[in-house]
Amino acid sequence: MNRQIYILNGPNLNLLGQREPEIYGHETLTDVELRCAAIAGPRGVQIRLLQSNHEGQLIDWIHEARHAACGIVINPAAFTHTSVAILDALNAFEGPVIEVHISNVHKREAFRHHSYVSARAEGVIAGLGIEGYEAATRRVLTLVGA
Repeated sequence: MNRQIYILNGPNLNLLGQREPEIYGHETLTDVELRCAAIAGPRGVQIRLLQSNHEGQLIDWIHEARHAACGIVINPAAFTHTSVAILDALNAFEGPVIEVHISNVHKREAFRHHSYVSARAEGVIAGLGIEGYEAATRRVLTLVGA
């Protein structure tokens, strides 16, 4: 088993901690990475946290994960609602996938209520802030027996 979890983040999440803190909070992706590493590390699993504003880059990382990761935690951000291509890439990944959203997308605009990624995900976490990443990391570890 690969001993790595990919945590993939879509567009605008590079601004986490700065952009709309009333929705997304003040913590950053570095905070997410440190929190998830503290959970996975003692179980001998590394975290690889990546962020891109480009759909193709996320797809390339999903392809890479097929050979390098035991699981994927993904916050596709706005691509959640638009990207069949990300769904197709995730369908080619054999390990568990957990979808994460920092905000409760169901309390927001109607277009945010549909997710292409959910059709592939073993679980969906929304509205827990960055704690959702921690819950997703724990779930992947459980699913892969780490």
